[in-house]
Amino acid sequence: MKNITIQDIAKEANVSKSTVSRVLNGTATVHPDKHKAVMEASKRLGFKPNFVAQSLAKGRSMTIGVLTQNIGSPFYDAIAQGVIAGLDQTTYSPIFVDGQWSKAKEAESIRTLADRRPDGLLLIGGELAAEEILELSDNLHTIVIARRLDDVQPIQFYVDNRQAAFRTTQYLIQQGHREIIFVKGLENHQDAKERLEGYKAALEDAGIAYHPERVLPGDFTAEMAEKSVEKLISQKVPFTAIFAANDITAYGARLALYRRQIEVPGQVSLVGFDNQMESAFVTPPLTSVQQPAREMGEAAAQALLSMIEGVTVDSKEFQGVLQERESVRRVER
Repeated sequence: MKNITIQDIAKEANVSKSTVSRVLNGTATVHPDKHKAVMEASKRLGFKPNFVAQSLAKGRSMTIGVLTQNIGSPFYDAIAQGVIAGLDQTTYSPIFVDGQWSKAKEAESIRTLADRRPDGLLLIGGELAAEEILELSDNLHTIVIARRLDDVQPIQFYVDNRQAAFRTTQYLIQQGHREIIFVKGLENHQDAKERLEGYKAALEDAGIAYHPERVLPGDFTAEMAEKSVEKLISQKVPFTAIFAANDITAYGARLALYRRQIEVPGQVSLVGFDNQMESAFVTPPLTSVQQPAREMGEAAAQALLSMIEGVTVDSKEFQGVLQERESVRRVER
């Protein structure tokens, strides 16, 4: 079989050899039409790049280490899909590990990635402090996704959970609700804490007294939410709306209401957070906060590649958007 060269590809694609080199090495931005022409020509000619040779020539591994949490979780998986999209059409490949929502496992996984010397790290979620992350990442270019840290380093791409929860609670208040239950997420999870803060702030802003008994234990699972809401109903605490810390929690709350023959939204309105794909198809379709998960993952992956090339990158805040559906009704007072 003929050894395909850059010159062969350039002739086939009708572009210069330097353009082919830039496309194959990912060293500079190329016009989309030329990029497409080079990739299609390479495919027609059966060209397979020698990534080992490229790595040695650049002094890079051409890999990106990616820490995710709880593989199978819709939110984290959506971010991971964004990362994959952000690395598509580049010469970089992701290596995934799972932190499993455990600080010990998270530290072990970051250390495992760093030992393999990828060209950068993308850390999705987690609970480690900034100084721990910086120590474990061993001077690798690093971006944290879906977390806001108190420190400016490492770079962070995150959603303003407090503001999203504030606006969601405010929306329920505007619909006439005053007795609003909040089902929490994991006790020490930053997103969960910020969503609770937003809930409290919206009540205060509206002049509604905060009642601790209206904040229920939760851990981002349907099982815990179902038990907490069932206990609440048994205690005869009055409420007209439930704000769940995530959609899976909302599903558990919905089950508890169903078993007690409490209609949604006829008797109780229900709101979630994450806007999972399934939430548009449950009965009734769930009102939920849409997080730009895939967008965050893709933007972070592209930003990390820029960092590797020596470009300065800043942290970026994203906003959640409430997707209104039929699980909420207005209460007339």
